[in-house]
Amino acid sequence: MKTSAERLAALGCAGLVAVSVAGCGSVTDAVKGDGDKSITMGTTSLTSVLDPAAAYDSGAWLVLRNSFQSLLTYPAASSSPTPDAAQSCEFTGGEATLYHCTLKSGLKFSNGHPLTAADVVYSIERTKKINDTNGPVGLLDTVKSVEAKGDTEVVFHLSAPDATLPAKLATPAGAIVDHQVFPADKVLSNDKLVGSGPYKIDSVETMDAEGGGKVPGKIVLSANGSYTGDAKLRNKKFTVRYFDKADTLKAALDKGEVDLTDNSLEPNTAAQVRSEQQGGKTDLQVVEGDSNDTRSLVFNTKDATTGNVAVRQAAAQLIDRKTLARDVFARTVQPLYSMVPAGVSGHGTSFFDKYGDQDPAKAKAILAAAKVPMPVKLSLTWSRSRTEAAEADALKRQLENGGLFQVTVQHEPDWNAYKKAWTEGKYQAYTVGWFADYPDADNYIAPLIVEGGAYHHGWDDARISQKLVPEGLKQADRGAASGSYNQIQNIVAENAPLIPLYQNKSFYASKSYITGVESTVDTTGVFRFWEIGRAGK
Repeated sequence: MKTSAERLAALGCAGLVAVSVAGCGSVTDAVKGDGDKSITMGTTSLTSVLDPAAAYDSGAWLVLRNSFQSLLTYPAASSSPTPDAAQSCEFTGGEATLYHCTLKSGLKFSNGHPLTAADVVYSIERTKKINDTNGPVGLLDTVKSVEAKGDTEVVFHLSAPDATLPAKLATPAGAIVDHQVFPADKVLSNDKLVGSGPYKIDSVETMDAEGGGKVPGKIVLSANGSYTGDAKLRNKKFTVRYFDKADTLKAALDKGEVDLTDNSLEPNTAAQVRSEQQGGKTDLQVVEGDSNDTRSLVFNTKDATTGNVAVRQAAAQLIDRKTLARDVFARTVQPLYSMVPAGVSGHGTSFFDKYGDQDPAKAKAILAAAKVPMPVKLSLTWSRSRTEAAEADALKRQLENGGLFQVTVQHEPDWNAYKKAWTEGKYQAYTVGWFADYPDADNYIAPLIVEGGAYHHGWDDARISQKLVPEGLKQADRGAASGSYNQIQNIVAENAPLIPLYQNKSFYASKSYITGVESTVDTTGVFRFWEIGRAGK
């Protein structure tokens, strides 16, 4: 599992901030503009590969969710997937090891080819066969085999109980491809993709990538005339443009070269746009909501210093999330006391319950009781941050409160070198963000905790990896699994191999004539191009 596709979460209509276009009840009435003119969205989520068998980042999934169907999908503001290409899906038998789906009739790809159960089987088997090391194949690791029964029946046989399979199939990892177009053993080029979603990809223009090579710079999509799903399109054409820097994207928005952005603006810029909007000083508007991507301070538990649980607990006692959110991120993030973010079932307050607010006296008592010499010398390394060095510098000040720690901040600008170094245990403490693949508590816990997780912190607890995680995966009713995940988070808070810091908020900026953004910013992480309209322009 890797830190991949960006997942956005938001509040409902009542929770939206500073939306100056028509209210939620009158979006349809507002969309009476030129539906034939393409709406252009800008993002800094760069991508390289669009083939679903190898695509595993937010920039690719943004497009794939709108141009391919999966058996299941996430409806707006829902925490549970529902049928998309499928008519129905369900687990059968006593445990979550057999999953049966019935497809809708009359499904077609954008090229007119019929979509059948054979294509579903081909798509899953193809992703597993290609086994791209940077792709989403890990999401299908519990699928032992998949079989078609006629044109409309598909049965998944799992190697172990996995109640999160429906959520995984609702991502582009479960995208259904045309077996007559996609080769079985290699990735298809970006300009040849064929799906069955509400849009079809018309063209892919490339741009120079940092370090050489070419990556998508502009993707043009139009309404798929063969689409028979539930999406009702408010536009006929949609274009995605990729930018390598947030300030370049903002300049393009100001010039009208893009009509809207995703959550790519630098946080203080987004906050400024919001403030100017509220004061009537800009033609831009901002839809604000929660984002379910999170950030943590991670410890190398194999290190002589940070391997001491008392050191980690003392650090947890010194973190001041509220100040971090207010002073560093201009309230564009919210404090997080749980591994599972707000808006996802299983969210809790384990770290607040254990440590409360910042308290240097309690931190000192923890260190003293464990006979840890003070100040504790600690190295904190960072690579990417939306506020550059300001985040790490603030954490340094907080940890040094009361003279209990002496922190040295290091910056590793090369992201690949950063990942390699934390994997090899070369850092004591480091900050990393997590973008979940699907909105389920398991995806925020198992990939990060079991056997050291994706952060390679070196910590594992048999109660979690051997008992609670497997128990959670047996619960087809995901709400019923919350008890297991709450127990896990309490154990994590006690041992603090990592400390949740904050949960991002999303800020989607757009021109004043753009409508419908508030209808698609939600906890599912699916940005629905079809909800976006143009009013009077």
